[in-house]
Amino acid sequence: VSGIILYSKKEDELTDKDYSVKRLLSAARFRGIKLDVLVPSQFELVVTNLDEKSILVDDHPIPIPDFIIPRMGSDTTFYAFSIIRHLEYLGTYVCNNAHSIYSVKDKLYMHQKLASSKLATPKTMLAKFPSDIKVVKREIGFPLVIKNVTGTQGTGIYLCESEDKFQDVMELIYSNNPKANIILQEFIEKSAGQDIRVFVVGGKVIGCMKRSSKTSFKANYSKGGKVSEYKLTPELEWLSTEAAKFLELDIAGVDLLFDDNGFKICEANSSPGFHGLEDVVGKTVAETILDYILIKIGMNIEDQSYEKIQEVKDV
Repeated sequence: VSGIILYSKKEDELTDKDYSVKRLLSAARFRGIKLDVLVPSQFELVVTNLDEKSILVDDHPIPIPDFIIPRMGSDTTFYAFSIIRHLEYLGTYVCNNAHSIYSVKDKLYMHQKLASSKLATPKTMLAKFPSDIKVVKREIGFPLVIKNVTGTQGTGIYLCESEDKFQDVMELIYSNNPKANIILQEFIEKSAGQDIRVFVVGGKVIGCMKRSSKTSFKANYSKGGKVSEYKLTPELEWLSTEAAKFLELDIAGVDLLFDDNGFKICEANSSPGFHGLEDVVGKTVAETILDYILIKIGMNIEDQSYEKIQEVKDV
């Protein structure tokens, strides 16, 4: 069995900050899976109607892998999307596929999809510059959250507390980037500095944790937030699995905000880190992901020979 992790760094460039990728590599070695970490620039993309048996990596043909795990999230470039789609067309199992990655890369599109599913989400508005402050105040209100459409790991997010600050921040954003794509979102005060991360694999919840911060309204682990155990409730399980299903994500990190009437879905991530989660639930996440992939490609995970089993078609 062979696979590729499509990432922003090569394997020899990985550091402790690349915890999730390193854990996947370690778990793969234990299972006898050949797993390589490649960056998009190593690929040559050749499209032909001939029967392809290989792809070009570092200008050398390699066999088409059994699976690919894209781990670039919202940083996925056009070239990376093209590689993912190409491998998908060649029959490689992609976890997650290009369409689902794009669905969450664009935060506005993600909220449009979630809103159509009737799942509870914060009210969201596409910003324009100059903004009509009266419309913003009426539709979203203050304080509000300003987000880059494609931000990740808590970056590109700002809590704006007043109309005056809003004007200043928007002027600063658009003076630096006139083509900036920004969304405005209602601030859920009850969830300030805390949220819930639910990790979903193959439509099933494999872990749940609370993230909290005393210094910021953002609770991301990558930004120094603390993690702790949190009991998985039926509501949390239903919201997170439904979000993953509507966004067509095989692997999803679903972030939920505390609300007066339960929870609201803040966002979903297509390549969620799981360092914090494994601190809470133990080192099982990487193994669960790989076992799920093996089943999806038709391998018997209980047999060390990993012989093909034709009856396993879907999970």
